[in-house]
Amino acid sequence: MAGRRKVGNLTALAVLAVLVERPMHPYEIATTLRGRGKDQDMGIKWGSFYTVVRNMQRHGLIEPVASVREGRRPERTVYRITADGRAELVDWARDLVAAPVTEESSFRAGLSVLAALHPDEAVALLQARLALVEDGVRRDRAALAGHAAQVPRLFLIENEYDLTIREAEAGWLRALLAELVSGSFPGLGEWRAYHEAGARDPGPTGGGEPAP
Repeated sequence: MAGRRKVGNLTALAVLAVLVERPMHPYEIATTLRGRGKDQDMGIKWGSFYTVVRNMQRHGLIEPVASVREGRRPERTVYRITADGRAELVDWARDLVAAPVTEESSFRAGLSVLAALHPDEAVALLQARLALVEDGVRRDRAALAGHAAQVPRLFLIENEYDLTIREAEAGWLRALLAELVSGSFPGLGEWRAYHEAGARDPGPTGGGEPAP
């Protein structure tokens, strides 16, 4: 599990996934990761990139094999993955694929306090979000179709996953909005009355007296 990782930052996983192909220097690693969009998949923080690389070397996941100089640029160290690094890459991938983890979501946090908004405002905001999600789905579907003609599906499955999640969110938003707009959402009348009566404190049982 992630708690026992020698270097637990997901940037380390991204570096291992690239170095398993061939030795590279850090600048080449970073360029490759950006070119493949791995910085989006793993939330790489570039400010700590070189620190992560140094930590990986210190823990024996990668090792220097050469130094290269290109023109007037500073000398760069070329790294390769070690046997321990390969084992870490495989074990880490197994954990991430097999074990579901509840991840933080700003949208989930917003939904948890949706009652703070007037129902009409909530509908307008959810409609705006739905439009953005649907637009993103259209773009992602087109991009995935374009990549599929050039890249093996094995290297696009994370994009398929993202698209599926976005499509599921869009479907859920449409269903929720249908209930809110039609008035069939349970408790909608009380929710609306709470705001239109001047934001009464619902109290522990949902009824309540006016707030002091």
